[in-house]
Amino acid sequence: MTELSKILLYPIKSLDGIAVTQATLLPGGALQGDRELAIVDANHQLINGKRNADIHRLRSQFDLPQRLIHLNIQGESSTTSFHLDLQRPALEAWFSDYFEQPVHLMQNLETGFPDDLESTGPTFVSVASLETVASWYSDLNVEAIRRRFRTNLELDAATAFWEDRLFGEPNVPLPFRVGDVQFLGINPCQRCPVPTRDPDTGDVYSGFQKTFVAKRRETLPEGVLRSRFNHFYRLTVNTQVPASEAGKVLRVGDAVETIAGRYDLS
Repeated sequence: MTELSKILLYPIKSLDGIAVTQATLLPGGALQGDRELAIVDANHQLINGKRNADIHRLRSQFDLPQRLIHLNIQGESSTTSFHLDLQRPALEAWFSDYFEQPVHLMQNLETGFPDDLESTGPTFVSVASLETVASWYSDLNVEAIRRRFRTNLELDAATAFWEDRLFGEPNVPLPFRVGDVQFLGINPCQRCPVPTRDPDTGDVYSGFQKTFVAKRRETLPEGVLRSRFNHFYRLTVNTQVPASEAGKVLRVGDAVETIAGRYDLS
């Protein structure tokens, strides 16, 4: 039986994640606390790994019950702590100094700030997939791949790319269940430049995407709809969450159950 083995939240978009044992679904489909905050510049443009490689050098640790963030710069020993709500102006000033431009934090308590604005549910991957991808690179381990792809929910499936069975034909959401929470599998996630970079330094890994594409094409599981891969720089599954699931709780150890049929969004 496949189970949910890890839940990862990224409280501030593009910063480090935190593992938790349970998470609540928000009305917009996101996990409570995931990408709740985002750093934006004076033009309200996101400062993220796609646009600013300097963000990779920020190390962050979170105490979500206490609403605290502990920040330091990669390679430096000093750490500065802030309350995410009560010390928001001071936190924004710290980020502004680091990025050498005025920035502030935006907050969204319903959907967070997902990359896919249509599929706002959490992303899924199996640990076996992360292990397989790590094996394609002689100097990367599973944790390095985990930090590059930044997935929310990890499964203990026995085979790599097991999660590819959680999506079907285009425009036909595929229902599945984790514990008592229903999800709709939408598509294999198209990746951005972030996984090609060292998560600590932002340095580009030469040939990362080329190797990934070749190996992903070669190892695509039998029975997976090849037509969903207009290119093979795709990993993890994007989801939507029906409004009926808001307030439900996911827990590590929850069973994953595929459901025959399709889901009608009308």
